Amino acid sequence: MRSTVGPAFVAAIAYVDPGNVASNVSAGARFGYLLVWVVVTANAMAGLVQFLSAKLGIVAGISLPEAVRARTCRPVRLLYWGQAEIVAVATDLAEVVGGAIALNLLFGLPLVVGGVITGVVSMALLVFQDRGERWFERAIIGLLAVVAVGFVVSAVVARPAPQEAAAGLVPAFAGADSVVLAAAMLGATVMPHAVYLHSGLVRDRFGPVRSGDHRRLLWGTRIDVTSSMFIAGVVNMSMLLLAASALQGSGGDVESISGAHAAVTNALGGGVGLLFAIGLLASGFASSSVGAYAGAMIMDGLLQRRVPLVLRRMITLVPAVAVLAAGVDPSRALIVSQVVLSFGIPFALIPLVRFTSDATLMGQWVNRRGV
Repeated sequence: MRSTVGPAFVAAIAYVDPGNVASNVSAGARFGYLLVWVVVTANAMAGLVQFLSAKLGIVAGISLPEAVRARTCRPVRLLYWGQAEIVAVATDLAEVVGGAIALNLLFGLPLVVGGVITGVVSMALLVFQDRGERWFERAIIGLLAVVAVGFVVSAVVARPAPQEAAAGLVPAFAGADSVVLAAAMLGATVMPHAVYLHSGLVRDRFGPVRSGDHRRLLWGTRIDVTSSMFIAGVVNMSMLLLAASALQGSGGDVESISGAHAAVTNALGGGVGLLFAIGLLASGFASSSVGAYAGAMIMDGLLQRRVPLVLRRMITLVPAVAVLAAGVDPSRALIVSQVVLSFGIPFALIPLVRFTSDATLMGQWVNRRGV
């Protein structure tokens, strides 16, 4: 069982990245508990999607980008890669900006400097990947634990209202702004690059799998996905509940991450504010390195071109730092990046469902009717 645990936790860091912080905090601060149902729905979808991605890697022995390359002509492949690169840039924008904001909150560093430091730290984390996948997994899981502690403890201290939170499980909107925020939350939770990445992670972990081992590995993977997505869901819910209980109606700039941090600090104390900032920093560092790893895997799978991870890291880091240097409101940039990511979801999900529903590719492990 231990041999199957790990890949889903690496993918799960994408579900608690700074984009999630911005979207969930903004949703809670503006609409209270109204969009609780979006968090629950999005995380349930994410669990199913990540399992399908892992199943493709285990049974077919290929990553999702490799499957797309094998079944499309060159022009379609290039267009598909183009949209995947746009998704990668939007993803990295969120991770780098989030890390920069956290460093500004903790140490007062300028955002541009914080963005560069986030990029450098993410490169350092990728060194663990060169030492072996298990080293990289352990580093990312450690940072995921820091994120979880930071936001879950903060939410517990904030003492959310259970009845109001339960009422938020009923699907509802409150105008166009809530719809846009729901789309941002969906884009922040169902991350296209995590879908591409997970299939490659399990392919590399297990290598060629004998048909007799499929059942055991899929069972272990189901546990891996369920546990990691449960943790990610609890963290996402904690972000929204924290904002809904401590920030809604508090006045001031509570929709930005910096404003939310200040409001949380004033309402709940410096200790909670510190946990908030540390959780955000760990989120930015971990998700940035995972995003770069996913980008390299996507390019290799679609174009069969291997790019050194450090160079790959620079390709998407430069636009993010440029946005910070241009003086764009960082919290607004985070929200916009998540909306952009929501448009990339169908390009990952449609091929994934199609390939895992193909009996010639999946054999007896083909999707059942209704998936």
